[in-house]
Amino acid sequence: MTETKWVTFDEMKATALKDTEFAREYEILREEYELARQVIELRKQRNMTQKELAAKAGTSQPAIARLESGHYQNVSMSFMRKIGKALGAQPTIHLKVQG
Repeated sequence: MTETKWVTFDEMKATALKDTEFAREYEILREEYELARQVIELRKQRNMTQKELAAKAGTSQPAIARLESGHYQNVSMSFMRKIGKALGAQPTIHLKVQG
């Protein structure tokens, strides 16, 4: 009987990033996914459901789900301040010079 080998997300990501096209597309979306990862991590650390976070931030559970999916279009600073306050965190934004 063949034993199932489990692969971690980090191992899967490292393998996928070896593909230059994938790496290029990943880099374009990296910041959105990083924001999503941070929101999920903070929400879980505070033992909150998406519904509880939404109520505390004054928004809807589907809005939290979209944010956590990494596909939330046009996230405003005021929205992120509400999410940050509900999570006991402060959002920051940085500009990075390209080139």
